[in-house]
Amino acid sequence: MLRQFCIQVVIVSTQSKANFTPRRGGFTFKQFFVAHDRCAMKVGTDGVLLGAWAPLAQAQRVLDIGCGSGLIALMLAQRSTDSVLIDAVELDEAAAAQARDNVLESPWSQRVQVHAQDIHDFAQHHTGEYELIVSNPPYFEPAVACRDQARHNARYTETLTHDALLASAEQLLAPNGTFCVVLPHDIGEAFESNAHGRGWHTAQRLNVSDRADTPLHRVLLALTRQPTDANVERKLAIKLADGGYTDDFRHLITDFYLFY
Repeated sequence: MLRQFCIQVVIVSTQSKANFTPRRGGFTFKQFFVAHDRCAMKVGTDGVLLGAWAPLAQAQRVLDIGCGSGLIALMLAQRSTDSVLIDAVELDEAAAAQARDNVLESPWSQRVQVHAQDIHDFAQHHTGEYELIVSNPPYFEPAVACRDQARHNARYTETLTHDALLASAEQLLAPNGTFCVVLPHDIGEAFESNAHGRGWHTAQRLNVSDRADTPLHRVLLALTRQPTDANVERKLAIKLADGGYTDDFRHLITDFYLFY
């Protein structure tokens, strides 16, 4: 169910030769492989950014809502200790099956469990369990129909509105936990405002642009239910003017991309 806006697929394709080794309809990272040929939405920069950025320090139980191919769950598994357990929930059965296969081929199959389930149903049985919840959610309002239902669910907020996503996170998050999302910048600002109206607080915010001189196009948010004095806001430019990658971006993804 994970969803990348079309520009992300373009970004990934331009990075493929330098950062990934394509194989079998997917990509090889430094410590794991992600197949995505059975997923409606493919591996993209949004997921990579969230998987590399989400704060893990206090988490022992982690949840990935709408895990798609399992990319983010596997990145978080690589970043965490052996004591951290990760649940990954995916509505689309084909994507969930592929995520499960990706997990089984990874070094962390004992710590990551994939659930082919609607998050609303999942939330009824896992109240308050997770110190970290992450999601790369759908963000388009329903519009032109996609070529298949799986892609439609992955792109549009029809099956998972942002209000419903926040409500699920409220139910599933431990009292001192953190909920992280990645969204287009303008939609992310509206999401953040909506979250504040529901009693959430912004602990961290990363504003992302393609280059330092181009408009912001993504935002990563770390939200908490408890008030926080540490509202850290930073900017990240992915590329230099000459098309190379910035040191900040390289530092963020160096543990995952090949040849970095």
